[in-house]
Amino acid sequence: MAKILRIYPENPQENLINEVIKTLNNGGLIIYPSDTVYALGCNIFDVKAMEKLAQLKKIKLEKSQFSIICNDLSHLSDFTRPIDTSVFRFLKSHLPGPFTFILDANKSLPLAYKGHKTIGIRVPDHPIPQLIVEKLGHPIASTSIKDDDEIIEYSTDPELIAEKYDHLVDIVIDSGYGDNVASTIVDLTSGEPEVIRQGKGII
Repeated sequence: MAKILRIYPENPQENLINEVIKTLNNGGLIIYPSDTVYALGCNIFDVKAMEKLAQLKKIKLEKSQFSIICNDLSHLSDFTRPIDTSVFRFLKSHLPGPFTFILDANKSLPLAYKGHKTIGIRVPDHPIPQLIVEKLGHPIASTSIKDDDEIIEYSTDPELIAEKYDHLVDIVIDSGYGDNVASTIVDLTSGEPEVIRQGKGII
């Protein structure tokens, strides 16, 4: 059964965040809030956890396009090729925010991402994922939680999410109702921003 932790952005309790960190370090899966929709996350350096994440999405890990959640831009050089000053300035002016930026990947990607030529980077404007990444010491892998409803694309109610994923994840962070508009995906591999999916963020 998934453990439900009520953590609110105004005052995230350190002991609860530490419990999330312990779970991630032990290969667990979490559901967490962001500045867009609720998402599934795990430790990017734990291949077994990444495989579980892929199974939940009903895809093969090598075919997955899980974005990497950072708490700032300091991790960029860990995963991406060197970027132009103009691109860096562009990123800095839009992050933190509701965007996923596609960048050219380098050869130092975690094992589960090996072979990927590009990588999606997210820096959510939300204190809970920022705090999780900061305390964990490195980014987490992430994928949005879709809804089965034909009208509402993304699940917004953490209680319903917890019910659905009860035996599939280890922790559900209840932070109140989420949004139902995902991040805007922007491809920066050419040096010029190209919107791949229009979401919450406006370029």
